[in-house]
Amino acid sequence: MTHEDTAKASGWDLHCHTVFSDGTVTPRGMVEQAQQLGLEGLAITDHDTNAGWDQARQAAKDLGMPLLPGTEITAQDGRVSVHMLAYLYDSEDPVIAGLFAKTRDARLTRTRTMVERISRDYPITWQEVLDQVKEGSKTTVGRPHIADALVKAGVYSDRSQAFAGVCSSSSPYYLPTPSPTTHQVLAAVNHAGGVLVIAHPGAVSRNPVLLSDQQIAALAKEGLGGLEVWHRDNPPEQRRRLLALAQRWGLLVTGGSDWHGQGKPNRMGENCTSDQVVAQIVDRARGSCPVAWKG
Repeated sequence: MTHEDTAKASGWDLHCHTVFSDGTVTPRGMVEQAQQLGLEGLAITDHDTNAGWDQARQAAKDLGMPLLPGTEITAQDGRVSVHMLAYLYDSEDPVIAGLFAKTRDARLTRTRTMVERISRDYPITWQEVLDQVKEGSKTTVGRPHIADALVKAGVYSDRSQAFAGVCSSSSPYYLPTPSPTTHQVLAAVNHAGGVLVIAHPGAVSRNPVLLSDQQIAALAKEGLGGLEVWHRDNPPEQRRRLLALAQRWGLLVTGGSDWHGQGKPNRMGENCTSDQVVAQIVDRARGSCPVAWKG
């Protein structure tokens, strides 16, 4: 389903974050909320990590809720920062494990450098940022944790306000995330037998430059799985463009909320993916990733 009703959601929400990256809810809490909303299933997609998979799988098993294990990977394609949703890959694959290790180390160094800059003008320390991290070394640390430290220090009232200020990508304190290329990410996910979908590729509010039709076509020819068309940050004209590209290149069309618990206003289930598309993702996956799936 590709609607934005949240009173009683229908379909699968394939874009959800937990405390293992920049979400505010545990994997179990995530699964419980999906069940309460009446979702048919969901995916866990924390940033550059699969550390929350085991907890999410156990919760899904306990509650009888279908689950796709996944990860949102930050990448670069020319001048464009790209987020890519990798589903059902083999988490033990050495290529993708190595990619995550490098990215998470780079993120940590980048975040600490940003905090050093911010702390010259605002009352936060690196330790206060680390205090916002819910799962220790298993958590992918980034700007949301800086934002939470600023909120706790009384600089801002909530995370969204912090992201409009000091944590903005246009802020003088901002540093870009060191990232692999989209082609490197696609090769790694393919090697691990997963299915890769570009997250919110029409999000004009996030990126001054979007992936071009030609860039998406190049990735499609290399084995890209789909496009996340149904996302609140893709405006109508971009959705039409992405639907046409998906049809032209045989790409799956997915939807997700980009839910972060209390970390963002996004509501779980506000955009969803149909059972039929999820079944195609499962069919295309070639890895040894266990699937909590009810067909």
